[in-house]
Amino acid sequence: MKPESVRSLADAKKIVEERNITHVKVGVFDMDGVLRGKYISRAKFLSALENGFGFCDVVLGWDSNDQLYDNTKFTGWHTAYPDALVRLIPESCREIPFEENTLFFLGQFVERAEAVCPRGLLRRVVAKAEKMGFKAYGSCEYEFFLFDETPESVREKGYRNLQPMTPGFFGYSGLRSSVWSELYHEILSTAETMRFPIEGLHTETGPGVLEAAITFDELLEAADRAALFKTFMKVLAQRRGLMATFMAKWSNNWPGQSGHIHLSLKGKDGATVFHDAKQPHNMSKTMRHFLAGQQQLMPELLGMVAQTVNSYSRLIPGFWAPTNATWGIENRTCALRVIPGSPKSQRIEYRIAAADANPYVALAAALASGLYGIENKLEPTEPITGNAYELKPSAKLALPATLWEAAQRLKKSKAANELFGEEFVEHFAATREWEEREFRKHITDWELARYFEII
Repeated sequence: MKPESVRSLADAKKIVEERNITHVKVGVFDMDGVLRGKYISRAKFLSALENGFGFCDVVLGWDSNDQLYDNTKFTGWHTAYPDALVRLIPESCREIPFEENTLFFLGQFVERAEAVCPRGLLRRVVAKAEKMGFKAYGSCEYEFFLFDETPESVREKGYRNLQPMTPGFFGYSGLRSSVWSELYHEILSTAETMRFPIEGLHTETGPGVLEAAITFDELLEAADRAALFKTFMKVLAQRRGLMATFMAKWSNNWPGQSGHIHLSLKGKDGATVFHDAKQPHNMSKTMRHFLAGQQQLMPELLGMVAQTVNSYSRLIPGFWAPTNATWGIENRTCALRVIPGSPKSQRIEYRIAAADANPYVALAAALASGLYGIENKLEPTEPITGNAYELKPSAKLALPATLWEAAQRLKKSKAANELFGEEFVEHFAATREWEEREFRKHITDWELARYFEII
């Protein structure tokens, strides 16, 4: 039996028993989109298929550095960090190509913990779309830098003077992909084996930077693919003596790293609802409302998409990252790029997202805001032609400039609380406030260079 054939609890049990697997790898994604997992015995796995299993809810209550939030209600010292129930997802079964006879299964928090679980959040938004008569499809494309470094060497260097895998600006390089063909083919084959197939892979502008476009699918599967892609690209790189980073912007000298989202909707009949050949740019009324919702809510939901302090270093003019909630037809200077085409290819590119975003949370924000536009029959502004960076945005379209500001906008957003639930908004906004507070505890190199001698 092949992993892609697993669709039920019975299938999951069958494949583990057929292969005589002694231990199964399982995992969940935390608030920052970091995979937290472990190996469990076959007996425990088979039991968990039927009953779920307990996972310490601290993974929803700490940051990417395992530091405990001190400002959340859902979990903390005041709750004593109990176990929360996790349900295994049979259809997430994947083979790990570099671990002999090992299968991996994703889990999702259920019961009370599902209210703040990132995957649970997206599942609810997808269910809302289905209730409205739509099936959401999407994909993510990621830029990531590769370095000839190890986890030890980057720390020894203090994350300075790192050696990129390749030098210079060289986007779409046929030379680089041929010289490094073994690595490229390993990336492509790993992606096929682990079921996050890559539609396109090429060098981007910058030293050692690649861009991978993951093949589209139904949105929850698309999020699983994106989250697993990020995780296992880091694994693959380190196994080769390299390091991959998905930071939004690791250097002032190079463009930031995007995590663009492509979205479309189909109706109950399986046909697209975004395409109307009789309308300008083939944009149906439904697509126009969807776009308007994304545009209107982007300033309020930005904290769900630009989720780290570093995210805001990317959102500056002239570096291929949008700076306000604008849209245009095939315009890559806008936050929302409408891509006209055939019924099959008509879609919206949500360009505000960076590579550091939690795919489940970012996709939930992009989809839910579009559904909000459909529900409320919103209309977008006029499209931007030319360079959107040169335009002064209206107060409505201006985006928060810092993570702290974005967290405050999110907390106060009536639409966010309605779309995602008050418990999620409160918890997630608190985690972003924590992230900003942790940053404020540290002195940056810029401050030292600017003030140490002169002030």
